[in-house]
Amino acid sequence: MRILISNDDGYSAPGIKALAQAMKRFGEVTIVAPEFNQSGASNSLTLTRPLLVNKIEDGVFAVNGTPSDSVHLALTGLLDEKPDLVVSGINCGQNMGEDTLYSGTVAAAMEGYFMGIDSIAFSQINRGWKHLDDAARVAQIIVERFLEKKNTTYPNLLNVNIPNLPFEELEGIVTTRLGRRHHAQNAIYEMSPRGFPIYWIGPAGQAKDFAEGTDFWAVGQNAVSVTPLQVDLTNYSAVGLVDQWMGSEL
Repeated sequence: MRILISNDDGYSAPGIKALAQAMKRFGEVTIVAPEFNQSGASNSLTLTRPLLVNKIEDGVFAVNGTPSDSVHLALTGLLDEKPDLVVSGINCGQNMGEDTLYSGTVAAAMEGYFMGIDSIAFSQINRGWKHLDDAARVAQIIVERFLEKKNTTYPNLLNVNIPNLPFEELEGIVTTRLGRRHHAQNAIYEMSPRGFPIYWIGPAGQAKDFAEGTDFWAVGQNAVSVTPLQVDLTNYSAVGLVDQWMGSEL
């Protein structure tokens, strides 16, 4: 079995190293990941300049681009053979609710899904990778169960969030839906040393929908959250209403 691993924290991040070690149980592992941290890069592809790929060692490649760039290049020219599974992470920090739209970790997995390959994104709640070995153990369990029990012919995309706790304190696995956040906090204004204004994107909003069954709820119970994702953004419930607004004639 061939497994492609990427992330948005960079090829040398502790999280991707731990994930790669855990995935070796299942087969041949190749890392193709950004050269530097690309958190918040979402699904962006670099189209305005060429991309450089640096072979760090056998099975490890660094790309001077985004997570999506990394997986896209791996699947469309860099790798000799198509992988059987794409995994992304382990991210330093959660990717829940609206975070999934901004997340480079989820985007890397989504790129594999776009290419028709089963893909799983792994993130650890809170920053610091304090219990990274435990998170990698969880990732190994989830991949093992997925590979044993998957019975679909179509590709799957899973988003996994793991509480930053010792393995013994985790309260199982819960299959969830995405929750919702309040809007982001205000941008942070500063004056640069050279006398012109600069802004930092403000922190993410607090959880708004954390009802039972959401990813926010699950990790709040110290459980691992597994959310199946899809890419179709169509609001089917609004199609009829918009049709009434627009009509058919120009």
